[in-house]
Amino acid sequence: MGRTRIGMAATAVVAALLLGTSAMSAFAQDSSETPAADGRETRQERHEEREAAFAAALAEELDLPVAQVQAAIDKVREEMRAAHEAERKAAFKARLDATVAAGTLTQEQADAIQAAHDAGVFPLEGGPGGGPGRGPGRHGGPRGHARAGASA
Repeated sequence: MGRTRIGMAATAVVAALLLGTSAMSAFAQDSSETPAADGRETRQERHEEREAAFAAALAEELDLPVAQVQAAIDKVREEMRAAHEAERKAAFKARLDATVAAGTLTQEQADAIQAAHDAGVFPLEGGPGGGPGRGPGRHGGPRGHARAGASA
């Protein structure tokens, strides 16, 4: 009798897991690839529409051509992206230097890690293929914001 109850409980657990997994996969589609209710195709397209509307409103407010305002926005965005990238690379190098100073890595190991990074073997967060907020849950985990109590 005990085995029957255990068997029934195990079957119920497996069924619940299977149902839960299939239900979760139905809801797990990325909103960036699903059509919006208003007919626009993707989150990227909605973003581009908001960007264009912003540039047009700013151009009207400044009494400048939209193309000139959009060019200025693009230029500043690229300059800020490049500055941010340089800061991240410097921070990465500083972390490698600190691990060498602490004796955790040899200089040769740090150089190999730096060379692998420079070759694109593993990009920094926010580089091609990811960044904070792009992982599971969009706000946590190894690619998201630091967890409470985590050391930097």
